[in-house]
Amino acid sequence: MSISNYLDSVAKPFEGLAPWILRLVLGVSFILHGLGKFPLPPEKMVAWFESMGIAAPEVVASLVAVGEVGAGAAVIIGGFLGGVGHLVTRLAGGAVLVIMTGAFYLAHSDWFITQKLFTSEQIFLFIGGFYFLIKGNKV
Repeated sequence: MSISNYLDSVAKPFEGLAPWILRLVLGVSFILHGLGKFPLPPEKMVAWFESMGIAAPEVVASLVAVGEVGAGAAVIIGGFLGGVGHLVTRLAGGAVLVIMTGAFYLAHSDWFITQKLFTSEQIFLFIGGFYFLIKGNKV
């Protein structure tokens, strides 16, 4: 038996867990990032948005916090919802992608196609959202 066949046989019982591992890590990470911005509005974020000239910074900062919690929860919950869960998961993945694109644009614009981007946790959140936008609940 080759090493590849052996590893296949060891991994086979766990294949169904792989998307759940990604789903739970992405969901919990996004929930925790969002909860870290409570109570609303997140004052530090509001001040930062004001300094950048963003309109209605209290509203935008609060929407980011709620969006992060909601998207993270939806990524997880979507896995339990059967048929409609596929849509919920894809929409949640899209929300993660939008939020992370905003984060890259506003907070990390100097990271684009640099080592900093590829050594940050943010790229993994972005890719996780992209994965669920594309795959939904299809394994």
